[in-house]
Amino acid sequence: MLTLGFIRHGTTEWNLAGRMQGQMDTPLAEVGRVQAELLAKRLAGEAWDGIIASDLLRAKETALTISRLTGAPLLGLDARLRERAFGELEGTTLQERIDRWGEGWRDLDLGVESDEKLLARWASFLVDVDREHQGKRILLVSHGGYIAPVLAQFIGKKIEEHLSNTSLTIMERTPDGWHCRLLNCTVHLAELGQGA
Repeated sequence: MLTLGFIRHGTTEWNLAGRMQGQMDTPLAEVGRVQAELLAKRLAGEAWDGIIASDLLRAKETALTISRLTGAPLLGLDARLRERAFGELEGTTLQERIDRWGEGWRDLDLGVESDEKLLARWASFLVDVDREHQGKRILLVSHGGYIAPVLAQFIGKKIEEHLSNTSLTIMERTPDGWHCRLLNCTVHLAELGQGA
C-alpha cells in the first residue's frame, strides 16, 4: 500500500498579485510561510515517512518548513513535480492577458503545457516513488495546476474546486485501486480565517 499526501505550496506574492507563475521561480510571501508552519503543526501529529517536493522555490520552502517542524525527512526535490508550464502567460495578470490577447486568450496557442505532457511527467515520477517507497506514507509538495489534473486522473473526474494554498489531499492505494481519503483540506488555516 502507498499513501500520497498532495500539498499545494504556500501563498506567494505573485499569488496575491494574481500573476500566473507557472515554472517561474517565486518565493513564498510572509502569509505563505505562516500557512506552511500551520500545516506543519497539523502534520506533526501524523505519521509521514518523508517529503518530496517540486524543485521550484515556493514548493521547496514549504517542504523545508514541514520537514523542520515534523521531523519527516526531505527525501529530494524533483522537477517532475513542477507546476504546469504556462508559456507566454507566465508572469502576467488576467488584465494583462486580456489587453495582450483579448477575451479569447484561453483559446490561443500560447505554449501552455498539455495535460498529456504533464501527466507523462507524473507517470514517470509515480513509477519511481512506487519502486522506492512501497508501503510508505509520502508527502508531495507541488502546485495547484499540477496537482489538479493528477487528482482528476486518479478520481476519474475533473477537480471543480480551486486547490487552496497549503491544502492537503490524501490518496491511498489499496488492493482494489486508489481512493481519495481527503480533498483540498485546509482546517489548519482556521486561525487565519482561511480554513475549510
